[in-house]
Amino acid sequence: MNLDYTTLDALRTHHPAWRLLRSEHAPLIASFLQRAFIAPNVRALPAADLAEALEDELFSLRERLGSDAFPKPAAEYLNDWASQEKSWLRKFYRQGSDEAQFDLTPATEKAITWLGTLTERSFVGTESRLLTLFDLLKQMSEGSQADPARRMAELQARRDEIDAEMVRVQGGDIPLLDETALRDRFQQFMQIARELLGDFREVEHNFRQLDRRVRERIALWEGSKGELLAEIMGERDAIADSDQGRSFRAFWDFLMSSQRQEELSERLEEVLSLPAVRELKPDGRTRRIHYDWLEAGEHTQRTVAQLSQQLRRFLDDKAWLENRRIMDILRGIESKAIALRGQTPAGEFMQIADTAADIELPMERPLHTPRHQPKIADLALDLDDLEIDASALYSQVVVDKAALARNIRHALQDRSQITLKEISERHPLANGLAELVAYLQLGSDQFKAVIDEETPEVINWTTETAEQPAISRRARLPRVIFVR
Repeated sequence: MNLDYTTLDALRTHHPAWRLLRSEHAPLIASFLQRAFIAPNVRALPAADLAEALEDELFSLRERLGSDAFPKPAAEYLNDWASQEKSWLRKFYRQGSDEAQFDLTPATEKAITWLGTLTERSFVGTESRLLTLFDLLKQMSEGSQADPARRMAELQARRDEIDAEMVRVQGGDIPLLDETALRDRFQQFMQIARELLGDFREVEHNFRQLDRRVRERIALWEGSKGELLAEIMGERDAIADSDQGRSFRAFWDFLMSSQRQEELSERLEEVLSLPAVRELKPDGRTRRIHYDWLEAGEHTQRTVAQLSQQLRRFLDDKAWLENRRIMDILRGIESKAIALRGQTPAGEFMQIADTAADIELPMERPLHTPRHQPKIADLALDLDDLEIDASALYSQVVVDKAALARNIRHALQDRSQITLKEISERHPLANGLAELVAYLQLGSDQFKAVIDEETPEVINWTTETAEQPAISRRARLPRVIFVR
């Protein structure tokens, strides 16, 4: 960042942290908010509880500075600090509650943290920072090395160092950190732990700003749902895929491991029991600092969940409005149709070219077939000596299916069902077996027929031929029932 005059002048005018440092009541604001939010790692406080704590603080200050100091009530100070002009506090309402809540803004936390660095420290550690920088450079160098030979050489060197250290420890040479090194590293640990909590608040603030922009766009959006979702999800992915978002996601995945949490708890207990660390009189919350990280991370995750909830509510509202519009259109069509029910339109008011499309596929066209030219031979037919029996032309049997169908219809006019045997008794089979087969074919083609396989029936008929005047025949088949 280029700290030129224009940039610094804009920050002095618009940045909430700089405005806090310039405020007349900066000592009161910084000390009270540090004690109410940062020291106990509280993310949100009810307005009544925070106002009561501030009222106690103002009472003690008026006892020392006089009754004219800080004349306004505590609630007015809190609302003033949360105004859009100052933005030192964030005032909001939780879902399902009508009580106002207050939380720190990232700018206020930055200002309070910077003020903490101005105090004189009895011990300034530099060794731990140098070792941290060296470890970071080593991690970046090894993590970006793509040469397998160099990676293997570095791993081999690291293993040799571990083996040599194991040999020294087995021989009784156990190097220990002195008290100065312990205090140095513990201060470095506490500083990074507090910075992590501030980073959580800043990441949550970024997602909250995105959620506010989403609400504004949903309220003013007039386009399609797809365009709005693409734009919103693009911004969310931009935050999640940024360096800050990816680092937060990796940290959160690391911290959510139960094994890591148990390891952190064990190591904190071990470190806090060291005499050199006890002399520093660490804060009591240091013992559960990793649980503070989890609580801060959960607030950030809830903000992301609120963003998803807003998108779902937008989709549900859109779907409800579209369904309601469709129902209104349908009701309008019904009401107009009822109003025009008695008014027959005059003349031709609608034309339909055809009820179906006439589709002709190229491969359905027949190919050209050359015409066959018959050849007529000039032959003289001599039929005087031929004897042809023409009786076969008159012996053909033709079954009139239309007459049989009429027989079935007449029988079903006064009955709901009738069997094939009853029909054959009313209308005897004149053509024998051929007529019986025709009845069966009509039962499957033109009429609804039911076949009872368990009840057999015998159908009789009589045939007459030239050789045998009368022959009685019978056919045994399952009962066939014609149904109307």
